[in-house]
Amino acid sequence: MPSWQEIAAERQAHRESTIEALAKLPDPIITPDFGDPSKLPLNVYKTCQYYLTPREIEITEANPIIILAQLANSTISAVDVTRAFLKRAAIAQKLTNCTTELLPSVALARAAELDAHLKTHRKPVGPLHGLPISIKEHLGLKGHDLNAGFCGWVGNTAFETADILRPLYDAGCIFYVRTTQPQTLMHLETSNNLYGVTVNGFNRNLSSGGSSGGEGALIGLRGSCLGVGTDIGGSIRSPAANNGVYGLRPTSYRLPMGSQSATMQGEEHIVPVVGPLSTHLPALSLFMSVAIGSKPWLSDPMLVPLPWREESHFPLNAVTGRMKKMKIGVMRWDGVVMPHPPILRAIDEVVKKLRAWKDEFEIVEWKETNAAQAWDIISALYFADGGKEERAAMAETNEPVLPLSEWILTQPKVPKPPGHSMNDLWGLTLERDDFRRDFVARWNESGIDVLLCPVGPGVAPRLNTAKYWGYTSLWNLVDYPAVVFPVGKVGKEDEGKWDYAGGKGAGEKDRRNMELWDPEYYKEAPISLQLVGRRFDDEKILEALNIIEGKVGLPFIDPTQ
Repeated sequence: MPSWQEIAAERQAHRESTIEALAKLPDPIITPDFGDPSKLPLNVYKTCQYYLTPREIEITEANPIIILAQLANSTISAVDVTRAFLKRAAIAQKLTNCTTELLPSVALARAAELDAHLKTHRKPVGPLHGLPISIKEHLGLKGHDLNAGFCGWVGNTAFETADILRPLYDAGCIFYVRTTQPQTLMHLETSNNLYGVTVNGFNRNLSSGGSSGGEGALIGLRGSCLGVGTDIGGSIRSPAANNGVYGLRPTSYRLPMGSQSATMQGEEHIVPVVGPLSTHLPALSLFMSVAIGSKPWLSDPMLVPLPWREESHFPLNAVTGRMKKMKIGVMRWDGVVMPHPPILRAIDEVVKKLRAWKDEFEIVEWKETNAAQAWDIISALYFADGGKEERAAMAETNEPVLPLSEWILTQPKVPKPPGHSMNDLWGLTLERDDFRRDFVARWNESGIDVLLCPVGPGVAPRLNTAKYWGYTSLWNLVDYPAVVFPVGKVGKEDEGKWDYAGGKGAGEKDRRNMELWDPEYYKEAPISLQLVGRRFDDEKILEALNIIEGKVGLPFIDPTQ
């Protein structure tokens, strides 16, 4: 078997060949050579724009819903849209290291077919007609490599396309790029031995998040307007938050998870989910309605036969014209790690504006989360085999175990190989279920519709420091849907000394997070928050966020400006 270094070199060469293929098209797409990455500015958003035409910028920065309308009425062609996103994705790759391969020939052929269909039949193939969609690499695409970030798994080829991708394709979308993920798929950053580190386009000193970090970085730089990620501890929401875009962690068993590559396939104690990331909020609902509208439960009996519900949860009163009042819980911190000043400021600003709409919103403080207990339970359930499959996958080529892989595999509650006994696993599952019952009882008592809270203990973290998952993994443990949205970016308002509780903090995890804060280091990083709802309230949280954004004017500052 080749060494892991040889395998990595081959994968990187393959990726480069897919970018070079753009210049060999009949109508070439030329992308720049940036040379030494260390000479790039920290914020490369405008660097990305500089190498695009005004028309390419207009296309790639448009709301996906607008793009779809223009495609449907032939204002723009699928070929032109695909070419623009291929070019911007190639540039984003050179700036952030966010892709594993581009798919120019198959994408442009598909785009041409869709244009021909529209011309002949005068109607689109479906609701996603001509829209380019990016894909996290470990979701199977028939005939393509499926390595899940492990050097030893390179060469595994997908025999079929992932279940979640098929209804999107049938609805007319175009798959044109695949994106990076971390070793083990269990980092809240994105780094592996195949491709290296995926960085944040708004501040290259910071992480793009993980494990769908390639998606986050690509969408953040508008190399994609809609992408597909997965989430078992924050892997959609962390990249969405870090890159100032929207991301939805749906309730489990609403979307199909078949035909993807990962260790520990078949475990059911903490169920992973697949979901969308996008530049614009309406695209999340569109993604869900298309995927669920295909009735995936007819072929996957694990799924809940619950259609996507379009009716309003906050209807207008026919007499007063006012909407049903929304009760919003606010969790400023979880009692374990206090978020950095930009996050606290963002919550204060949103809440202040919500309070001004007293007839529409009721605000209540939410303080009880039992976050420490939640992490003890979920971290013990992540690797029931003691990490045996993860280490075996890395050992196939003796690739180095990266720091964040070692960290998550050696959390105090993770068992030693061979893992939990059956009795231990049953006991932990009961603890999980008891925690869920207690949590929903407190939710019921509060009477809230949704909960506003941080996505993490700060904005995008410094590289190799994303070691607190509590603000995202809690919702995986209780299996609540959560949507992430941008609020602003780090600026002068966040300067000055940060000294809460006399600087003593709540414990070791809190102290480490406090030590990481430096307003200059996080300059221009996007600030995002999270809106959470009860199980199967996926539609409700998206509607609630749409209403909130309209009333208070979110984002207050566009991270791209």
